[in-house]
Amino acid sequence: MASEMAFLFRREALHSRGVRSTVPKVEMTLEITHLGSGSRGNATLLQTEESKVLIDCGFSGRQMEHRLARIGVDPKSIDAILLSHHHSDHVQGARIFQKRHGAQLFANFTTCSKLGLDPINQCRIFEALERMQVSPDLSMLPVPIPHDGADNVGFIINSGSNGRAAVVTDLGEPTEELIQHLKGCAHISIESNYDAKRLTLGPYPAQLKARISGRGGHLSNRQTADLLAEILGPQTKSVVLCHLSEKNNAPHLAESEVLFRNEKWSGDLRISTQNGPEFSHWLGQAEAEILSR
Repeated sequence: MASEMAFLFRREALHSRGVRSTVPKVEMTLEITHLGSGSRGNATLLQTEESKVLIDCGFSGRQMEHRLARIGVDPKSIDAILLSHHHSDHVQGARIFQKRHGAQLFANFTTCSKLGLDPINQCRIFEALERMQVSPDLSMLPVPIPHDGADNVGFIINSGSNGRAAVVTDLGEPTEELIQHLKGCAHISIESNYDAKRLTLGPYPAQLKARISGRGGHLSNRQTADLLAEILGPQTKSVVLCHLSEKNNAPHLAESEVLFRNEKWSGDLRISTQNGPEFSHWLGQAEAEILSR
């Protein structure tokens, strides 16, 4: 009864902040909200009854506060920030956010060092493939993924009996290890960075095109579609395509490629853009909660 009351209270909060709620629930579960995704900044908010955790903090401190305010989240309620790697579009607001609001930073040693953080007093160090308990009801498994000039990881998230989620961006190709961890996840957020034709015909110099399309670059729409075709099953209720290039991609291209290769999958497919937050997913639900402007 207590969990049902907590959920009803949460749903009232959703309505009060302008969220259209359409899916009946009987218990609280993990909520996943992309605050924005792309080359100008990335941040994903994970919420449970007991925890609020950010994966990456790639917007300025003021932008982070503004985006959290739009969904009624007090920045000081953020318990932790997990950093996937040191590139600025994933970390630029992390230090100022920690200083202003006290959230604990988690990163691997390379990322911590690249950011000039004290690994004892300013950051908790994690190791790849070593599960860490980030908060009372959230644990994370950092999975190493190839990305040039960075010791990058994707995160597999466990929130208890409701299943697992994944947030994975900035990789040139999926590893067999990553594929195994993605199988069976109830929610997957994964990059679909570029359309191969647009990248080839676009304005970037040849060296940059080669870097983006190489093993240490980003996933194309086709690569993401093929990966999802290998891992999607009935357990996966929702997928979010992230980190779309504004010059070398378009939402309809990414979406159509994935749907064409995964026509038998019946879950919810969404696109995360730079202009988030736009929607939230509840772990295990097929429908998203649409956030009004």
